[in-house]
Amino acid sequence: EDPSSSSSMQNSVAPELPGFYYDSEKNRYFRLLPGHNNHNPLTKDSMQHKAMECKRLRLLEEEEKQKQKTTRAGLNSSVLLQKRQLGLLSSTSYCRLVHELKVNCMQRRKIEIHSPDSSVAGTNNFKIIVADVACERIFTVNDVEHGGCKYGIINLSGLGKESLTVEMYDNLYFTNRKVNSVCWASLTHPDSHVKLCLMGIAETPGCASLLPASLFSSTNPGDRPGMLCSFKISTAWSCAWCLNPQADNCFSTGLTRRVLVTNVVTGHRQIFGTSSDVLAQQFATQTPVLYNGCRSGEIFSIDVRQRNRKGQSWKATRLFHGSAVTSIHLMEAEHYLMAADMAGKIKLWDLRTAKCVKQYKGHHNEYALLPLHVNEEEGLLTAVGQDCYTRIWSLQDAHLLRTIPSPHQSSKDAIPSVVFSSRLGGSRGVPGLLMAVKQDLYHFSYN
Repeated sequence: EDPSSSSSMQNSVAPELPGFYYDSEKNRYFRLLPGHNNHNPLTKDSMQHKAMECKRLRLLEEEEKQKQKTTRAGLNSSVLLQKRQLGLLSSTSYCRLVHELKVNCMQRRKIEIHSPDSSVAGTNNFKIIVADVACERIFTVNDVEHGGCKYGIINLSGLGKESLTVEMYDNLYFTNRKVNSVCWASLTHPDSHVKLCLMGIAETPGCASLLPASLFSSTNPGDRPGMLCSFKISTAWSCAWCLNPQADNCFSTGLTRRVLVTNVVTGHRQIFGTSSDVLAQQFATQTPVLYNGCRSGEIFSIDVRQRNRKGQSWKATRLFHGSAVTSIHLMEAEHYLMAADMAGKIKLWDLRTAKCVKQYKGHHNEYALLPLHVNEEEGLLTAVGQDCYTRIWSLQDAHLLRTIPSPHQSSKDAIPSVVFSSRLGGSRGVPGLLMAVKQDLYHFSYN
């Protein structure tokens, strides 16, 4: 049962009356009281929050009781193996179904976080976690008590089968501004740097910074390089690093009504004006083309080899969502693009025909910038909703495979951030889902 359907279930039990709340347990209506304080407990928000919390606790109990559950009838390892041996399943279909089976069997275990500074580990709430390409390290953004954010890197090499421990290294960079976007950058070697976009506050402009990952190394603490690149900009919503050699050493920044493409080495900049804020970005790898998702719902591409032009004649591919686009992901063959919006819709677009070919239902979002996580090798799509539930779909047929409740009570400041990979900790790492929520880090084993 999808937890996002709580309101529809309530309406099916009893008609909704203005100014009243229906309690299904007591089978009667209660008058809703104005205000949101502790003295007026029967407000609409508090009733909805109570219903969501009851549903979350029930799902957590079911997760503990059911060690193995499937979403498709007859899906088990012995049947899959038999069909494969009889030639009834191709290698691709067999692998995809095996991954589905593994997803259904994942169990949550808490990870112990170690740090050279004992006061660091477990003291600040996780806000964002982003894995590098090899899934050896995770860059973290944590809220701090006095306001602002702190950055760190978690080394996943200790995430073995015997023990679940990781090393976390912090540096002294603090900011009193919100971090809107983070991406890894490959400048001197793969994932050598981290790109940060900071939101401006009042008279303070936004900022784009490129930090060497070695800032967070435990070796040679006295010899650490500073920021390689940092410049003031208007409010930055998104960022992306280009891996195509035709636009070498370039990164993009999605701003308010414009796109800025910067070469780190030469300092050369290209500015493309847009009609809306750019909330999501990704470069193609086969061509120097940048894809952008906007607040207006438009998705368009830019060939960064062309010079700046006025108007919008430089836009190539153009797609349209009905709501603000919060995340985009270009598929490996670069013929398809996955996109999510603030209406909770996730769509797979065919870039050759500019048509939507699949929709992944169940995601919940109304206003947050929530990322998508696509694992094509496993055939899985993962997304965390504003309701704090992590959902996993089959890429092949858009079937919702699993809905994972948060270990913590749902709230706006406790939306989990996740990383999913079959090789957490590197090529010989362990598979699974990492979930960071509040001050805790969890591993969902994927054996």
